[in-house]
Amino acid sequence: MRYTQQETSTAVRLQPSTTDAVSASVIWLHGLGADGHDFVPIVPELHLPDTLPVRFIFPHAPHRPVTLNNGYVMRAWYDIKALALRAEEDAAGIRASEMLVCDLIQAEVAAGIKASRIVIAGFSQGGAIALQTALRYPQRLAGVLPLSTYLPLRDSLAAEASAANADIPVLMCHGRQDTVVPVQLGERSRDALLTQGYAVDFRYYDMPHSVCAEEIRDIGLWLTSLLT
Repeated sequence: MRYTQQETSTAVRLQPSTTDAVSASVIWLHGLGADGHDFVPIVPELHLPDTLPVRFIFPHAPHRPVTLNNGYVMRAWYDIKALALRAEEDAAGIRASEMLVCDLIQAEVAAGIKASRIVIAGFSQGGAIALQTALRYPQRLAGVLPLSTYLPLRDSLAAEASAANADIPVLMCHGRQDTVVPVQLGERSRDALLTQGYAVDFRYYDMPHSVCAEEIRDIGLWLTSLLT
């Protein structure tokens, strides 16, 4: 599948170069300090079939100071004070970014894509927002793809979870050598989701805080299975 790239001040979009109508969308959120261009090169490596025209949206996070990085201003979905199991979380920032993603979902729906054909993906901090949004979104989504990340605002999920997405497919991927978001944080998040009844497919890879060829292959197969 070939794509044409469109850029705005808020996102990078990859539109399939095909005469067939787009049948699904993937909204993919980058990690701390990156931008929407970060995961664009991965799309061709997913090897999605030509019969599956998928639009990819890679939004840019807003600029904000990040406490963990000495207050340096960078693209971030929310502030991070510390990476620890019970560290204080920036609830206001997390929820504001959740609303940004909800707006992107609604824009895709307005463009003719059913919510049930939209996948929310994200890496690291973006993956946290993917989980935050997808598990609370009031309409059924196709799936959620959190990569090298953790579950934010976990204590509020039970009260805020969407019944429409109670059985949403979840593919969590994490590197065994991750020193930025340790795999133990991912495992605890997985366990918290399993406790609340979510069916989580959790996969380990021999990599640091990154992505690898095996993981990209698995993501492509998962998306193909999910959306075909």
